[in-house]
Amino acid sequence: MTDDMKSEIRNPKPETRNPNRYEQRRREDGKKRMKAEIGKAESRNPKARAFHSASSYFCFLLSTFLLSSSRLRVFAVSLIELRPLKCLFGFRASDFLRPSVFGLRISSAASGASLVPIAVIAALVGCSVGPNYHRPPVLGTNALPAAFSGAGATNTGVWKPAQPSAHLPRGSWWEIFGDPDLNRFEALATTNNQQLAAAYANFQQARALVNIAQAGYWPQLSTAPSYLRERTSANQSRLSGGSSTFNSFIMPLDASWELDLWGRVRRQVESTGARMTASADDLESSKLAIQAEVASDYFNLRSLDAQDKVLQETVVAYRRSLELTQNRRKGGIATDLDVSQAETQLASAEAQIPAVQLQRAKFLHALAVLCGQPAPTFDISVTKSTLAVLAAIIGLPLPATFDVNVPEGAVAAGERAIDVGSRIPVAVPSELLEHRPDIAAAERLMAAANADVGVACAAFYPSVTINGLAGFQSVSASTLFNWESRFWSVGPTLSLPLFTGGRNRAQLAAARAAYDVTVANYRQTVLSAFQDVEDQLAAQRLLAQQFEKESAALKSSRRTLDISMTKYKGGVITYLEVAIAQSSSLAHEQTVIQLSAQRLSAAVSLIKALGAGWAADADQVAAQKE
Repeated sequence: MTDDMKSEIRNPKPETRNPNRYEQRRREDGKKRMKAEIGKAESRNPKARAFHSASSYFCFLLSTFLLSSSRLRVFAVSLIELRPLKCLFGFRASDFLRPSVFGLRISSAASGASLVPIAVIAALVGCSVGPNYHRPPVLGTNALPAAFSGAGATNTGVWKPAQPSAHLPRGSWWEIFGDPDLNRFEALATTNNQQLAAAYANFQQARALVNIAQAGYWPQLSTAPSYLRERTSANQSRLSGGSSTFNSFIMPLDASWELDLWGRVRRQVESTGARMTASADDLESSKLAIQAEVASDYFNLRSLDAQDKVLQETVVAYRRSLELTQNRRKGGIATDLDVSQAETQLASAEAQIPAVQLQRAKFLHALAVLCGQPAPTFDISVTKSTLAVLAAIIGLPLPATFDVNVPEGAVAAGERAIDVGSRIPVAVPSELLEHRPDIAAAERLMAAANADVGVACAAFYPSVTINGLAGFQSVSASTLFNWESRFWSVGPTLSLPLFTGGRNRAQLAAARAAYDVTVANYRQTVLSAFQDVEDQLAAQRLLAQQFEKESAALKSSRRTLDISMTKYKGGVITYLEVAIAQSSSLAHEQTVIQLSAQRLSAAVSLIKALGAGWAADADQVAAQKE
């Protein structure tokens, strides 16, 4: 046995006596050497030490932001690099966080179990508490109807529905009536109506609220420079050596960032985004309602123009009848009773003219407001051509003195306009839910209320906010920006609701109740939409039947009036029979005119109830041009 072997037996090597203890001591020696090297480098260059601290915190913020994004989470786990200085955030060296000259790195040789903390953090940062939105059944336990009951009265072959989407523009649907004046007023209302301007401003406000909510994703930076001149008290402590007066210049930079661990910010963005879409749908709904009101008021105004013209012609005819009766009374053929009846007929017809003109003035002023124009300067001329077309459509006779040529094809175009309701396509109820903007707005409000429930749920969970403060402070302005005047502090804050007096539970209950309200409002909106469509389909069908019967009655009343006048001139009957025939003919003429306006208004209401948004077929466009 050699002397070396004997020496090894008497004094074994450290790894032979206790290998684990030797390995631990070796690692500790390596850490001490590394700390010594870092300390020497920092002592030689204080700016490097400050930069090292700032870069460490920046890497931590960057990694947290990457983890907060669901798309970048995997990339963040593989890229994350923490650089704490002297265990600034509580991290320590281990097999997972391996010391290096740059700080602490994730060791690639760490076991799979060591990745569990990062996986847990990534999962927490990416989660969102609260229910995910799923649109509830439209009618609850009731099934959607397969079709509308009055849909068979329409001609879907002439018109075809465009792609159903509530947020898309409705299109120039009023052009199907072929009225240039109506087209002009619709353009004025679309650009100048103040209700639409308010609705657009509401949409802009909703879009700004989305940007406000999205600001919660990012850190918040602020600064508050200040200058103070202060004096300390000489008696503030027993060890005080006396008072002192000095200046204090501060140039701070505050930073704070709340980590969206539980999805509160994401739920707020989801809520405001849904409300912004609902506001856009409300804008389209308001636009459609105003355009429909313009068309309805315009048709009522034109109907009153026709009624006024009929009354004017009737007064002329009644005056001739009165002159005839007075002449017959002078000749001893008629009696004073006949003259009195003729005067009564004339006065009654003249009394109706101011009433019709008053109604026309009201519709004219309402149309001016809808078009964004001042009522005193707004007027619609009544041309002979327009009255001739209206008279030709409803079959009114034109006097010989009414010298006007009806434009070629104008009567046919007017007849198509009155009968336009039968050419409006009626979609199935399921497509109506996508066409109507008010239904789409109610559905988006449901989604917003559902996101609000998630915001209320997030209040039960702790919030983590990373706060930072850095800047310069000095007693002299000349040394304020010196490197020795710097100060900084950084660290996280954990806020956990321990006792709130039931406030969080009450807020959650209120959010759920608000969601139930939006569900009920959504279903009520759908039911009201179905009612509107059914009402207007019934109006189309029944008003067409009534118009047909009234037109036949008008022809009969005119023939009766002609016969009675002939017999009265021949002395066969008294003027009483003539007065009855005149009253009947005038009443039927006014009824036919009113029914024409009602049919046009019903067609407008049907377009509004269906949400508009159609494209004309090529055959229909060619037919209108012809």
